Amino acid sequence: MAVTPGVLADALQAVADPNTGKPLAAGKSLQNIRIDGDDVAFEVELGYPARSQHDALRRALVDVARAVPGVGNVSVGFTLNVVSHAVQRGVQLLPGVKNIVAVASGKGGVGKSTTAANLALALAAEGASVGLLDADIYGPSQTMMMGAGGKPESTDGKTMEPIRAHGLQLMSIGFLVEPDQAMIWRGPMATQALEQMLRQTNWKDLDYLIVDMPPGTGDIQLTLSQRVPVTGAVIVTTPQDIALLDARKGIKMFEKVGVPILGIVENMAVHVCTNCGHVEHIFGAEGGRKMAADYGMPYLGALPLALSIREQADGGRPTVVAEPEGEIAALYREVARQVAVGIALKAKDFSAKFPTITVSKDT
Repeated sequence: MAVTPGVLADALQAVADPNTGKPLAAGKSLQNIRIDGDDVAFEVELGYPARSQHDALRRALVDVARAVPGVGNVSVGFTLNVVSHAVQRGVQLLPGVKNIVAVASGKGGVGKSTTAANLALALAAEGASVGLLDADIYGPSQTMMMGAGGKPESTDGKTMEPIRAHGLQLMSIGFLVEPDQAMIWRGPMATQALEQMLRQTNWKDLDYLIVDMPPGTGDIQLTLSQRVPVTGAVIVTTPQDIALLDARKGIKMFEKVGVPILGIVENMAVHVCTNCGHVEHIFGAEGGRKMAADYGMPYLGALPLALSIREQADGGRPTVVAEPEGEIAALYREVARQVAVGIALKAKDFSAKFPTITVSKDT
């Protein structure tokens, strides 16, 4: 009996997207079904990067397809289609950037920059085109964490080319000043520098631009939240009550300016002794999870307090690059996928589809 595309699509309803729980065949994910005798081929289009899950998904789809009478060989391909999503009302999208994700914390010392770096690298490892902007004008750290240096090139004297490292496009004030130079600037100068780095960098076809925010809720944070097209924010905190208190302030700031929270990351959640294996919650237990529940926000996961994370970041090769198959890198990948899925489920941006309307007087 000859198989038809409709019969095959109906059968594939049994395979669910592991990240959303919805059947892959229910929406537009299942595409380009081709049938030649008993040979079947089709593609799965995802709106978020998930390269590490492709093999398991392919096996599940092949098994279901082969159970359909008349199906022999099955070929499954994957394509990534990340689109621009809605941002704050009245803010224009940034050329060359589809989605901007702010990684923020209410206070310093919670591992926000390390989390931002590994989140960007994890999104890239999952198949996306990713940039990383170090928005901390007074204390840039991404140059060291990414093991990157040099001055950005400019071909026209007006814009800058991003620095490349570990497959990412990077920009930081650390590339523009001497390492030991103190940025003794008032708020307006710092915010102007941030806007210049953001808008005068030639970002090239980015699916995601991760912005490593400075701690606090001051001028730079407000500028980014009000005048930069932010798709969503990720809040990084430790389980400690003091850190949670400041993280709540960060959440309130984003809520006031209309930036949705994509989720909460609980960093330094647990320490496992490398000598004896003893597990200890140094900064408290599950404070971030409880805060996420209180606000009705996604809990993206818990990351350990591990010596290797610090050593690898200090050495210019963050964990996702240094140990890509390791357990901690897998945790960062899971957080990155959840962030990307959360963005994919948001409303899309249709501003480019609307015509420009001009009003002229009759003569």
